[in-house]
Amino acid sequence: MASSSVPVYLKDENLTQETRDLLSSLPSEKGWLVSQMYQFEGSWQTQALVQGIVNCQKHFEANDSYVILATLAKSGTTWLKALLFALSHRHKFPVSGKHPLLVTNPHSLVPYLEGDYCVSPEVNFSELPSPRLMQTHLTHHSLPVSIKSSSCKIVYCCRNPKDLFVSIWHFGRRLAPEETAEYPIETAEYWYESRKNPNKVLFVTYEELKKQTEVEVKRIAEFIGCGFTAEEEVSEIVKLCSFESLSSLEVNRQGKLPNGIESNAFFKKGKVGAWRDTLSESLAEVIDRAAEEKFGGSGLKLSS
Repeated sequence: MASSSVPVYLKDENLTQETRDLLSSLPSEKGWLVSQMYQFEGSWQTQALVQGIVNCQKHFEANDSYVILATLAKSGTTWLKALLFALSHRHKFPVSGKHPLLVTNPHSLVPYLEGDYCVSPEVNFSELPSPRLMQTHLTHHSLPVSIKSSSCKIVYCCRNPKDLFVSIWHFGRRLAPEETAEYPIETAEYWYESRKNPNKVLFVTYEELKKQTEVEVKRIAEFIGCGFTAEEEVSEIVKLCSFESLSSLEVNRQGKLPNGIESNAFFKKGKVGAWRDTLSESLAEVIDRAAEEKFGGSGLKLSS
């Protein structure tokens, strides 16, 4: 079902002339969620996101205490936002108290970097509690220089390409204009960086996070500098941030986020291997071949 509200990163009202000139020079293709998509720095983006990326690259200044969550869309972003917020602020917001995650969607607690910069080059993150958490869908190559040159931490989450593909398709159907909402389903830089600089980039997979959640959460906590001393604390945070817990909260079932997306759009099933319910064998093979061409020889093993 198509959404009647258009997220800010699918609009083109705030484009500068500089960005319009840039767009005219980029390869473009007919889009699904928007009329045109543009290939910018190796990734396909909407007009608004090209504007947001340019603004972000020019103006965002990271400092050493920042934690950056990097994912492809629909790779566990909502879950990781909740986990990182709960981990980073667990002394300020104990799980046993009135936790912000019980009344606030995770996307409102951890800003979407290039999405916020779609609207204006002047984005103020000073009111965010420290340590400041940010989320991005940018490739490592496209990150602002200050993120790569500072000592801030980057947590990257990878997901099985077939589950990712299906999840994006379902999510897109909710955001697409009515006339294109029923689009047919047929129509790893961070991995290398995590191996080269493991103190800077932590690479986790959605599948391992689902399989052994407490183990992976402890690994993430150690990486961002807030390791655990008590086992029960780990299980409390895992329970608070679980799919079952977050998806059942009123704040995540009703209403919309400031960007216009319905809050419940971010909670579908969250299962590993759910692609089998949607993809044909032939389309699954196409995705597997593309993944092998992209990652073959890299040492990265993707779950099937």
